[in-house]
Parts: sequence; C-alpha cells; structure tokens
Amino acid sequence: MRKTIITAAALLILPFFAAAQDQPAPAPPPLQAAPPQVAAPASGEDRVKALEEQVRLLAEQLAQIRGELQELRAAKESAPASSTESAAAAPAPAPVAAAPQVYGGATSNAKLLNPDISMIGDFIGTAGRNPVSSAPFLEMHESELGIQAIVDPYARADFFVSFGETGVNVEEGFITFTSLPAGFVAKVGKMRAAFGKVNTIHNHALSFIDRPLVTNNLLAGEDGLNDAGFSVTRILPAPGNWFLEGTAQVFRGDSGDVFTSSRRQDASVIGHLRTYRDLGESTNLDLGVSYARGHNANGSDYLTSLYGVDATLRWKPLRRAIYHSMLWRSEFFWSHRDQLSPTDIFQTQRAFGLYSSIDYRVNRRWTVGGRFDRSARATDSTLVDNGASAILTYWPSEFSQVRGQYRFGHYAEGLTANEFLFQFLFVLGAHGAHPF
Repeated sequence: MRKTIITAAALLILPFFAAAQDQPAPAPPPLQAAPPQVAAPASGEDRVKALEEQVRLLAEQLAQIRGELQELRAAKESAPASSTESAAAAPAPAPVAAAPQVYGGATSNAKLLNPDISMIGDFIGTAGRNPVSSAPFLEMHESELGIQAIVDPYARADFFVSFGETGVNVEEGFITFTSLPAGFVAKVGKMRAAFGKVNTIHNHALSFIDRPLVTNNLLAGEDGLNDAGFSVTRILPAPGNWFLEGTAQVFRGDSGDVFTSSRRQDASVIGHLRTYRDLGESTNLDLGVSYARGHNANGSDYLTSLYGVDATLRWKPLRRAIYHSMLWRSEFFWSHRDQLSPTDIFQTQRAFGLYSSIDYRVNRRWTVGGRFDRSARATDSTLVDNGASAILTYWPSEFSQVRGQYRFGHYAEGLTANEFLFQFLFVLGAHGAHPF
C-alpha cells in the first residue's frame, strides 16, 4: 500500500515540473493553509489514511497551479503584436563601462607603465692576511639597482646600475629584441660578454664571495669582459635530444686591461657555442666553447685572443629540489697576448688558467662548497698563482644569504695568503632571473 501511495504522488508531481520548465516562473500563488498536521495514529490503517489525506491536499494544490499556468499562457498568446513591435523599436540601453580592475590600490593599466625595480645589497668583510691583494676589513661592496620592463610585444629592456665605494657604474643596460625573423634574438647596449659562464654572472649571483684567480689574471677582473655593443643569438639544429645555441657579439673594444681600443675600428668580437642535454629526470649537462679577439693596450697592431671551455653538471631532484641539489662547474681558459719582450722583440704570451667548483645543498637552509684555482698571468705566463676555498652559505629566505668563505692563496712570488671572508646579501623588490 505504501509503495502505491508514493508512486501516485510522484506521477502527480512530475507533469508539474515538466510544464514549469517550458514556461517562465509565474507569480507565487496565494498562500494557503498548510495541510493539517495529522497526529501520529496508533494503528497501521490510520497511518495509511493520513498519508492518503496529505496526497489529496497536494493534488488539489497542483491542480490550482496548473490552472494559473494555463491562464498565463493564454494571456501571452492573446497579447497584440503592436506591443511586441514597439518593444523591438525601443532603443537599447547604453552600455555601462566596466569598472577598472584594481590591484593593491592601483589600476592594472597603470602597472603596465611601471618597470620592475629592485635593489640588491652586497656587504663583505675580510679578515686575515693577503700580501698581494688586500681588501678593506668591512665594505659595502656593491649595491645593484635593477630596472627591468617589457617595452612592447617585441622587446624588453634591462638596466643594472652598480653603486660601489669607488663610484657608480652601469654594469649592464641593454634592450632585447625577441621577435626577429628566422628565430634570432638580438641585444643592443652595454652587457657582459657571452664568454664562458662566470663572466656572464653578476657578483651577487655567484656561489662564492670572490671571483676565481683566472678571472683576475686573464678576464679583466671583477667586471670581466663587459662593453658596449650588440649581440645576436639563435638556437641551432642539433641531433638527438641536444639543445644547441650560438651567440655572436661585436663590442667597442674596451674591457679592462684585456681589450683596449685605440682607434674607432679596433672592435672586439666574441663567439660562444653552447650545448645542453638532460641526462635524466634530475640531472643535466651544460657544455660550451668560447672565443674572443681584440686589441690590447700595446696598440692597434697588438692583439689578444682568448679561448674558453666550460662544463656544468647539475643534479636537482624534482621532488626534493629545495632540500638537496648539487652543481659542479669547471672552466678552462687560454690567453694569447701580443706584446714586446724586455728586449723589444715581438712575442706572444700564452697563459693558461682554470677553476673548478662544487656546491651541495645539504638541506633547505644550508649549502656547502669548495673551489680550486690555478692561473698564469696574461703578461707573464711564467708566473702562476694557485688557490683553494671552502664556502658555507645559510639561506634565511630566498631574499637573503649569509655566507662565509675560507680562502688560501699561493702566489707566484712565493707569498701565501690565508683569509676569512663573510658576506651578507639581501634583495628588495622584483629582480629578474639571471642566465641559466
């Protein structure tokens, strides 16, 4: 009996829902008294009679709603066509301008006109003894101001201004054209030359406080090969799963004591070929060869040629990257410098230098590393300097670093250096990523 009553109620209600979907929602019907509450009967027959009474009341209400729906349908069909035409002729309301989106109190359009600005502080302290290359006990070594923005859909601009204790210097300032034909990417301005790896890295992005000995002896010191000019880069076809990229650069010809331009045509040229491959899910290999050629301080008839080979092995497991990783990097450099001997005989000094470093991330906060240095001097290849360093870095967050480094040096003059360096790095603002 119960199943029969419930089935009858469902059959009565379903047509109502089907009609309601075809028509607009009608005005609510007049309120009626709710079905009378039936006291809980004592026997099963009384409960059945109570349910039958409630179903009857629901059927009456359903019939009333059906009648109202039929009246609404008839009224709509009998409406005069003139009213429909007048409604169609009525002008459409004026569109309302959408309110501009607001982010942090400024509109999104205003943000497009503002570049990303950052400031990086590099504070260094030095203790110990170095009779060849002395440094202050405490110094604000560098404050780098970065200004970066997308100029238009075809170019972006990057400027890095370095404030040091000896003055202000535009470390880099160039525009990059990213949408040239045939897949070329061009840079114009002042930039670090694409010679090896360490030469392209800013001071604060290094994994050690100082630069290797070979940088000071063969690659123009801390500023490295850095000059005004233009650069063209293109990804080249390569076999298998290798990535191959070629870069050609032409500079004015002035880079520290390595290249010196005496005439307007004394330009320097740089070439770099880089190849990269993933060895697995967590490991990749990066190899490169470099060449540079320019005139030196002896005059326009004297050239300096540099050759370089670099290799980088990275291990960074995807699931534990913030806790464990390893980076091993080595670079080898050869310098051929034309000059006069003490007896005024033309000669070419051939000097060789290298460094090899390794960094291992122990956990999320701590990184340990070491570096070995060996380099002859560009003007006298018989003088060879050696060095070794141990580095410990603590990361309070991604925006700051505290680093300590023990540095040992044995110079060609027979002098020995033992030093302890410490460094505080801190970042303010949005600073773009550096070359990978």
